[in-house]
Amino acid sequence: MEVIGLGLMEKVMKQCRKPAGRFGRLMARSMNYGHRKCTRWGLSHVSVNRDDTILDVGCGGGKTINTLAERATGGKVYGIDYSEDCVAVASKINKKLIKSGRVEIIHASVECLPFPDDYFDLVTAVETYYFWPDLISNLEEIRRVLKPGGSVILINECYRHDKFEKRNAKWAKLGGFTYHLPEELRGFLRDAGYSSIQIDVLESKNWIAAMGTKE
Repeated sequence: MEVIGLGLMEKVMKQCRKPAGRFGRLMARSMNYGHRKCTRWGLSHVSVNRDDTILDVGCGGGKTINTLAERATGGKVYGIDYSEDCVAVASKINKKLIKSGRVEIIHASVECLPFPDDYFDLVTAVETYYFWPDLISNLEEIRRVLKPGGSVILINECYRHDKFEKRNAKWAKLGGFTYHLPEELRGFLRDAGYSSIQIDVLESKNWIAAMGTKE
């Protein structure tokens, strides 16, 4: 039973990188439920104005897009994911908002965002930076599409901390992802050209929100 459990856990964690197929679509939907509390906590650190143009990078099952659209009622929310199955699930979840023109969801990667310079007021990324191919370069690409004064926020359910290291190291090995110390994230944002960098943690949950602004 222990071997079977480990095998199932590995399957689940590997799907987190790029959900695919029937199981991947199920995973995308489960993300909407599993990440909701951390996402709500993370988004409490940023202001969303009524007319903001917002991008959610790695939109997964699409719930964060829905939440942002509820706040930016006069703006527009875009989502990208490099999993076509996630795009399909997120599009279904946000079907009415897409039809009304308030949401658009695109199959794309953080490596090359299909948007012009200085386009977004806010970029969010929930439980996704772990899998980005080149963190500083990808943060620079996000900075390119932000308007001057616009902000990025990375919201994650784990960061390096002695209390959680045994659990986190196991997850990271199974899922093939990388996670960091809070000060490392500060350095990545600084090296990518951001200012007014803020790192907030909820130590009891091992949650982290890392924010930076484009001058």
